[in-house]
Amino acid sequence: MIPESFIQDLLARVDIVDVIERHLRLKKGGANYLACCPFHNEKTPSFTVSPSKQFFHCFGCGAHGSAIGFVMEYLGLNFPDAVEDLARFAGLSVPREQNPEAAARHARSMALGEIMLRAARFYYEQLKSSTKAIDYLKNRGLTGEVAKRYMLGYAPDDWTALRAEFPDYAASAQLVECGMVIDDDNGRRRDRFRDRVMFPILDGRGQVIGFGGRVLGAGEPKYLNSPETPLFEKGRELYGLFQARQAIREADCVIVTEGYMDVIALAQHGIAHAVAALGTATTPMHVQKLLRASERVVYCFDGDKAGRKAAWRALEASLEQVEDGNRLSFLFLPPEHDPDSYVRAHGADAFLQAVANAKPLSDYLLQELTERHGTGSAESRAALVAAAGELLKRLNAPLLRMQMLHQLAQMTGLAAQEIEQACQLPALAARPAEAPRRAPRRKPPSAERKLLGIILKHPTWAARLPPDLPPGDSDEWQAVAAIANLIDHGELPAGGFGALVEALRDTPHQAVVSALGGELLLDNADEADMEQEFDDTLEFLRARLVTREIERYINISRERRLDGEEQREFSRLLAEKQKSGHSKQSH
Repeated sequence: MIPESFIQDLLARVDIVDVIERHLRLKKGGANYLACCPFHNEKTPSFTVSPSKQFFHCFGCGAHGSAIGFVMEYLGLNFPDAVEDLARFAGLSVPREQNPEAAARHARSMALGEIMLRAARFYYEQLKSSTKAIDYLKNRGLTGEVAKRYMLGYAPDDWTALRAEFPDYAASAQLVECGMVIDDDNGRRRDRFRDRVMFPILDGRGQVIGFGGRVLGAGEPKYLNSPETPLFEKGRELYGLFQARQAIREADCVIVTEGYMDVIALAQHGIAHAVAALGTATTPMHVQKLLRASERVVYCFDGDKAGRKAAWRALEASLEQVEDGNRLSFLFLPPEHDPDSYVRAHGADAFLQAVANAKPLSDYLLQELTERHGTGSAESRAALVAAAGELLKRLNAPLLRMQMLHQLAQMTGLAAQEIEQACQLPALAARPAEAPRRAPRRKPPSAERKLLGIILKHPTWAARLPPDLPPGDSDEWQAVAAIANLIDHGELPAGGFGALVEALRDTPHQAVVSALGGELLLDNADEADMEQEFDDTLEFLRARLVTREIERYINISRERRLDGEEQREFSRLLAEKQKSGHSKQSH
């Protein structure tokens, strides 16, 4: 667990403008900075970054948060990994509050990650002096710029080349654990990769977690991957995803290929939104990552038997992950081509046109089943429906499933309802169409919301709340009370509104506080008037409380006689209300 004090110190040290400018080009616009939102397509900038509040907000899609929130959303990281990434940017080490076992696992992961990074740098330097490796890449049409972007390297034709980088080569257990060396049955140690072009595999944070190696010459296997290690699990990772994130957002599409060179060849031709599975079948975890990156996924496979088998596995892995609104398609290249050879032979425009014409998942599924079972007899149509039904049971997109049922019904001469019943599919009721409604008139903000907005601009003012003002039950009031509690315990963070959002992360108050972020960026109220508005709001809340208490005593008196204590309090409240009324009239 990362200490809260470190998170607040981190946010106080970094500037959200600097953090976001690592990934986006920001333009100054008044007191804030503007850009086209990286989280949805737009032509007019609505993505706003406030240096004073250390907060970002998109007025188009509603995305908002602190510097940590941006890193989480943009790089697709969880909270601890986002903090790690931001800490590296700030030159800090992340302390941990955790049990000894967890601390040991974290230290082990960091040590293995350092080994992988050193190995990647070693291979990168070796490439510079390897004529045959350079010639191989040039013959594949690659430039030094693309090779650098993907950190391509070369593993020398030497059984112990890594000894030059790791002085403890012979004794290091970690070199074995991260898969860089192998100990044979005779106790001899050798490098796993030899005489190969090296492709570093990066995780979502840009850390090297494994390698793929392409042999130079006639050796086997042609491609060799790192083994499963504490850092690397093939079924979870996609080659090139880290480098492709921005291009995927700009294209609103991610292309999934079968090999490293496919990704790099496409990037060389300006198609930078491609990734590759790592020598394994597409898994549900792969699909989850792809759909987090983009709602449009195009699987691109070779047109041969192996490519079609891989495509069907990808379809099966996708069924339970796809939702209505996602667009998954399948592109089959001519049997003699893969993406690398196709783009070199026909050019980028032809390849992108093929991507645009890719077959939707629904069409591919039904076409494939039709080719397998046919529709020429009652028996073949029955087999087709049975096979389709098993797949439709796994499809979690109700509207898409309904569409496919109607297509299947037309193909087999059955009714959609008959197919549902025969395959034991749950009936999908269409939502009745509703007449368009007029947009409701926006209500003026409540006093509690107004008070919370003021305190978010001046958090220390929460300490000025009257101690005799009882807490309300609204979300806004509870958030105000939480900020006051931070002050009472000396935990109010420095670093602006963004730091305050992080202090309230994973609490019931996070949503209401974050939601006010966009309003704060637009609010240009005169600071001189803020004090008066704060006092007026408190006075209103106090007067409302007095009125409610008076009404409560009146209701009690209707049922029984007030006792002495109650009568005195009732009289005091009446006097206070009368005094408040006179005060307003005098103003």
